[in-house]
Amino acid sequence: MGVDSGLPDFRGPEGFWRAYPPYRGLGLRFEEIADPVHFAADPELAWGFYGHRLALYRRTVPHAGFGVLLKWAQRWPTRVFTSNVDGQFQCAGFDEEQVAECHGSIHFLQCMIDCGQPVWPADGISVDVDTATMRAIAPLPSCPSCGALARPNILMFGDMEWIADRAADQMRAHNTWLRELRAAGKRLAVVELGAGNALPTVRREAERASAASGALVRINPREPEVRHGRGVPIAAPAEATLLALEEILG
Repeated sequence: MGVDSGLPDFRGPEGFWRAYPPYRGLGLRFEEIADPVHFAADPELAWGFYGHRLALYRRTVPHAGFGVLLKWAQRWPTRVFTSNVDGQFQCAGFDEEQVAECHGSIHFLQCMIDCGQPVWPADGISVDVDTATMRAIAPLPSCPSCGALARPNILMFGDMEWIADRAADQMRAHNTWLRELRAAGKRLAVVELGAGNALPTVRREAERASAASGALVRINPREPEVRHGRGVPIAAPAEATLLALEEILG
């Protein structure tokens, strides 16, 4: 979904290293740099990556497909379930209450030592990064309560320290909405965009949500197959497909 807005594709180490050449020299793959251990062992390296991404996501303009989805949401009751941490749905105009971010959001922070400070917005936080080395320049973000190092409120690889309170609240609202739809006998159309097999969280949720009385449209340029239940696979990019569907729907 984000690639059509110009965001880098991290599929495979080569895709990641094309976006961030310094990590090729370090031999670090995406799943290795996106690991909470670096915040303790080498916080400048960790915040170099996430600080750069925070700035990138803030200046990215959501593509026209987001506008199509927002238009649909104004016509029909709609919820967003996303594993993206970039906040692009909210940037495109979706209300915070409509979105469930199952892996968290880079636009929120948490305390590294979990001192009791609730997750807080990263508004006003910026991190200077040496783009030649991809290392952050002090000062680094810190907890407003205890002063300890802060980290993004994102579920990282092998992450046992993610504070999931915000995501859990979103998921409770999401599941309540689904239950109320079913209780009212409503049918659900699920449009899945760009969710691959490597991290199948979104695919599983799309199949779960559409299993009872819904329909699944799976839009993915490389992995569109629908293996469980019924659905329509579309092997094409998100933005172009959404624009074409909107033209058909009128």
